[in-house]
Formats: sequence, structure tokens, C-alpha cells
Amino acid sequence: MKLDSHGAESGIANPTFYQELSEEQTFPETTASATTAPSPNLPQVTVTRPVYQQHQLNDAYRYRKPQRKLHRELMAHVRKVDGKTCCSNVFPFTTWLPEYSWSKDLVRDLISGCTVAVMHIPQGIGYALLANVPPIVGIYMAFFPVLVYFLFGTSRHNSMGTFAVVSIMVGKTVLAYTGTSEPGETPRTALEVATAVCFVVGCMQLIMCVCRLGVISFLLSDTLVSGFTTGAAIHVVTSQIKDLLGLTLPSVGSMFEIVKTYIEIFKQIVNVNWAAIIISTITIVVLVFNNEILKPKVAKRSVIPIPIELIAVITGTLLSRYLYLGDKYNVKTIGNIPTGLPAPTLPDFSLMPSILLDSFPVAMVGYTVSVSMALIFAKKENYEIGFNQELFAMGTGNVFASFFSCAPFAASLSRSSIQYSVGGRTQIASVISCGLLAIVLLWVGPFFEPLPRCVLSGIIVVSLKGLLMQVTQLKSFWKQSWIDGMVWILTFLSVVLVAIDIGLLVGIVLSVCCIFFRALKPYTCLLGNVPNTDIYLDVNRYDGLIQHPGVKIFHYCGALNFASRSAFKTTICETLGINLTEEIKRRKDPDFKPSLEQICRVLVLDFTALSSIDPSSITTFKAMVREFEVLEIQVVLAGCQPPVFEVMQQCGLVGEIEKPYCRVFAATHDAVHYARESIGNGSIHRTVVSGTVSIV
Repeated sequence: MKLDSHGAESGIANPTFYQELSEEQTFPETTASATTAPSPNLPQVTVTRPVYQQHQLNDAYRYRKPQRKLHRELMAHVRKVDGKTCCSNVFPFTTWLPEYSWSKDLVRDLISGCTVAVMHIPQGIGYALLANVPPIVGIYMAFFPVLVYFLFGTSRHNSMGTFAVVSIMVGKTVLAYTGTSEPGETPRTALEVATAVCFVVGCMQLIMCVCRLGVISFLLSDTLVSGFTTGAAIHVVTSQIKDLLGLTLPSVGSMFEIVKTYIEIFKQIVNVNWAAIIISTITIVVLVFNNEILKPKVAKRSVIPIPIELIAVITGTLLSRYLYLGDKYNVKTIGNIPTGLPAPTLPDFSLMPSILLDSFPVAMVGYTVSVSMALIFAKKENYEIGFNQELFAMGTGNVFASFFSCAPFAASLSRSSIQYSVGGRTQIASVISCGLLAIVLLWVGPFFEPLPRCVLSGIIVVSLKGLLMQVTQLKSFWKQSWIDGMVWILTFLSVVLVAIDIGLLVGIVLSVCCIFFRALKPYTCLLGNVPNTDIYLDVNRYDGLIQHPGVKIFHYCGALNFASRSAFKTTICETLGINLTEEIKRRKDPDFKPSLEQICRVLVLDFTALSSIDPSSITTFKAMVREFEVLEIQVVLAGCQPPVFEVMQQCGLVGEIEKPYCRVFAATHDAVHYARESIGNGSIHRTVVSGTVSIV
């Protein structure tokens, strides 16, 4: 009887014997006579146990399939839910607010909030122009949805508001539907289209939250996101060239936009505004000089960066106001910026059926980018992100903001990094930022009306350096896997040459195809025995392994299903060098003479890494077993996991020990000993004695 740690009988018969050997002890005779002895410097272990078929092991240790009792699980889950838990789940700030240090953290959040508010002004105005909506909308987006995210969001460091990629995606839809109308109604304005998109995006994110689809963002791989955002950055740069050069370009549509835009630019290259070019050049040079030279030096002395974007905006505004750049040199300016908060208005519900397809990529990209940033900061600061709660926070924020003249919002990569680097601790920094932006909305807005658009374009182009430099990641992606490299290239080219939404669709399809491709090409190999052990390794990767005559051990890693069953059979035949169809025909020939020596008489299938199997593949597997029997090759299985073994039993692949369709052994070593015994190469009597080397 088996004894527990206190020496008492546990009630389960255990025929296994285990003994640890000290350095002075030697191996049994069976091990000492082996080809290669283990190093005497390593701790030695001897294990003596029976050769187990899976049925025998199940009977010896009373195997049973766990029974799920759904009602008990539901009741246990319900008992865990109380008012406090519900409150913390819906309002995540209640989990960190009681631990908030008002003396230490508030100062950091105050500095962070002021810094981010300064960045919101130029980025909000600039990215609003990307979305083809009035500049003030960018400030609205940094105010209304951010307050909602403070209540419901789980990230403590994301800076929510305008984001370049989302803005340009929204801008495509705004351009497409601005000026359209229902019969008998006035044409729609750009703001009406943007608010309708915002409402639809919010509804989609809420539906995804209800369906618990928060993890769907992981369909967007790092490779896809990198290629997609790099291509989108090219779109953003292209959209700013007209303002950098002072040109007025006609609408070119959303398909093949970059190609058509550059064609129009070259057609009108003689009409450039040299004043706008000079201002743009000075702006870009100053910003690059600050970012590449001044910023690293200032960072060594202060955590607060130079607000160069705000300085550029204020300087450009003052120069334009007092030098009359708009009137004298025809430099395009921002124009009218209203003061005060917008009155709540209903979105245009009649437009929503038409923009469903356009809104889905916006919802996906906005959520994915925000969650990706949130995970980075959560990992650094050791807190959890709720994927579905993030969907709820962003969905609620977009729906609420759509009533206050806002476009869809997301986390900004640059602002979030700044908010974290200057010491921001929580979303209280965002609340402080909103307070400062309220002052801008109520009183300061008209000050920026003379601001040249070419200054904002310069700010936007320079801020995209990080996204554009992602092109250097292609080398590492290709080095890791040529498949990932091709996904990056095809996604990037689809975004740049065709359209943003088409590129996103191409990237998602390619990523999903890669999953299936890798599943259909699992890792397989022939195994050999490490001398004096029960360890089996890949014969193509290790030297000095023993391959027993007449026994082939095939290792399969992955899932076996209707999609991979044909490849599984083909791989086995190629590995063994057998053409089943031709070999069976040859054996049925009356003149066939059997060979005295056969390369493989027992095929051991090592299924220790088989994750799942379905009935379709078992049907194919049965036929393959019968075909190998015609060739006088016996197939035995080893190391099947319990769920896999249960499916095999249900489908009749394995039966009783005395009437086996296919024998199943508990371990590869057991199956090999059975195979050697069955072909007469070994002399064992249902007992395994093996010396194994382990490092303690």
C-alpha cells in the first residue's frame, strides 16, 4: 500500500518503487552495461515500475472524468458578487482611489495633467483637421470622453482623446458623406457625419463588451499593428502635404488615395505658396532640433519636457496676427473657433446604416491601440487591465461624446508616453488636463484663429516620426519569421496603395491564415533514446541517440483535426519513406516476395504534445492503421493526454486490453519496450528498469 508523508496508508495500491542514489552508489546491472554512462558528477535516480498501458494506469489509480456541475459553479460565482465588487468592476477608480497618496501622487498628477493639457491643444486642433472637422472638435474630444473614461476605464496612464490614425480613418468617412442628405433635407455637415460615426463606434464597442469580445483585439498581432500603423502614418503625412505647400487639392476618394493625391500635387506643383513652405520648413526644423538635440539634454535635468508644440502654435499665431500672413501672403489659417461648451444635440440616426462598415475598423483600431498602450503601462506598474471594461469605457465615452460634437476617441501613443514619463500616477492627471482645457474652451479658443495651418501640419508630420520609424521593425520581424515579415509587407502595401480599411482587412485575414498555416504545419520529428534513460529526443537535433532496429518513434506536436488529418498522414509516410498506396499495391501482387529485413515493424506515435483530436481525424487514423497492418507495421500510441484518450475511446480507436484496435501506453518508454519485445529485440518481462539523469 502507498504511504503518505506521515507513513500512514493512503488506501491506494502503488506497485511503483522509487529510490534515490547517492554519489557513492552505482547503477543496477542493466544500466552499468549501457553504452554511455551518465556523468558521475550529476545526481542519479533509478525508477523501477511496471510497463503501463493506458487502461492499466487508469484502473490502478481510479481514473475518472471530472464532472462539471454548472448550477454549483453559477451559485459560487453569484455568492462572490456583492455591492462592493460590482462597484469596483463598473467604476475601477474606486479600487485605487482609497490608496491614493494625496501628498505625493497629487503633485505628480498635477504636473502630468498640465503637461498633457499643453499637448492636447496643438494635437487636438491638428488631428481635428485630419478628421476633416472644425478644429475646436479636437478640444472637445480631449474633454467630454476623457471625463467618462476616468469613471469607467481601467488604465491609469492612458491619455485619451485625439489619435492620428483614428482621425484619418474618420476623415475618410467624413469626406465620403459630407454634403449628402435624405430627400427633402439639408445636406449633412462634416460635424454631423463625425458625430454619427462616433455614436456607431460607441455602440459597436458596447455590443462587443456585452458579447465579452474584449480579447478579440489579440487577433491584431504585433506584426499587423506595426505594418498597419506605419501605412496609416504615410496616409497622414500625405494628407498634410497640401497644407505644407499651401495647395488646395480636390477630393480624390478613399480608394488609391495616396497615388491620386501625389498625382494632383504634381499637377499643381507650380501653384505652391512659398510663404507656407518657408513657415513649414522653419516649424519642422525647430521641432526636429528640439526633439533630437534639446529634448535629451533637458530630460537629464527635468522630467517636464519643453512644450515645443505649444510654443510653435503660440508663436505661429502671434506672427500670423501681427504680420497679416493670411491677408498679405494667402497663408491658410485655422479660422473660426467658437467659445463655450457645445449644446447637446442628437446624432444623425438616418446616416448610421450607411456607415456601419466604415465604423467597424475605427472601433477595432481605437480599442486595440488603447488596450496595447494600457497593457504596457499596467505591466510596468503591476496592475490589471480589464479588456471588456475597456470596451465598456470607450463605448460609453463615444456614445456620450457623440451628443457633444465629438468624433471617436482613443489613446494617443505620444501623449500617453509623456503622461507616464513626467510622473503621472492615475487618471486624476486627465481630470486636471480637462480642467485646463475647459478654460481654453470657454475663453482662450478664439486666440488661435489666425494660426497658420502649415504650422499644425509641420507639428503633425514631426510627431509621426515614431510611427514612420516602425519600418525598421520589418527586419526583426523577417528575422523572427519570414511569414511575419510577409504579413507586415502585405499589410503595409495594402494600406498605402489601396485604402486604410482594406489594408486592415487584408492584415486580419493574413494573420488568421498564418494561425491556420502554422496549425497545419506542426512540429514533427523522429525520436531517439538517450542511453541509460527514458528520455527521447529529436534525432535531427541531437547526436549519440539510440534508434532501436525495427522501431520508429514519431513525435507530433499540435492539434489533429479535419484540417490537419491529411497532412498528418502524409508527414508520417514521408518521414518513414513509405508510399502507402504503391506499397499496398506491390504487396497485393502475386509475385511479391517479402523482404527478410524491414526498416519499420512497429510505429510508435508519441502523442505527449497532441493537444486535441476530433472524430474526423480519428476516422482517417483508423484507415491509416489498417493500411499499415497490410504492410505488417503495428501502430501503437504513447503519452495521450486524458481529453485526447477520452475522445479516442468514444470513437472506438482504443478498446479493451485483450481486443485492442490500437494499443495506448502511458509513456513513450513503455511503448518502446513493448515494441522491442514484440519484435524480439528486447528481453523484458513487463517491467521497466531505467536509470535517468536529472539535475537537482
